[in-house]
Amino acid sequence: MFGIPGKQAVTLTPKAAAQVAKLMTSAGHAGLRIGVKKGGCAGMEYTMEYVEATDPNDEIVEQDGARVMIAPMAQMFLFGTEIDYETSLLESCFKFRNPNVTEACGCGESIKFG
Repeated sequence: MFGIPGKQAVTLTPKAAAQVAKLMTSAGHAGLRIGVKKGGCAGMEYTMEYVEATDPNDEIVEQDGARVMIAPMAQMFLFGTEIDYETSLLESCFKFRNPNVTEACGCGESIKFG
C-alpha cells in the first residue's frame, strides 16, 4: 500500500527470518502479523501476533521461508524497518530498526513517530 515498487516494506535479518520460519512451522501458523498501537510512555508500541490466515489488506513480506504480514494501519509507520532477532544471556527478542522513529523510551518498549 505504501511501498515502492520492487522494494519490500520491511526486511528481516537472517536470524529474524529463521526465527519467524521456525515459529510458523512449529505451530502451523500462516505467519506473524506486526503492527503498532497507542500505548507506552513514548506514545506507540509494536504489536506481534500469530495468524492463521492472511488478510487481503495486509502487506505481506516473504523472505527465506518466513512470512510477515503488516497490518493496514501500521504500514506507513513500519515502511523501511529492519527486523532482527537477538539472543543474550537474559532474553531473546525481536528488535525493530525503524527509520521512522523519532523518539524511544528508556525501556525500549515504546516509540514515537515524527
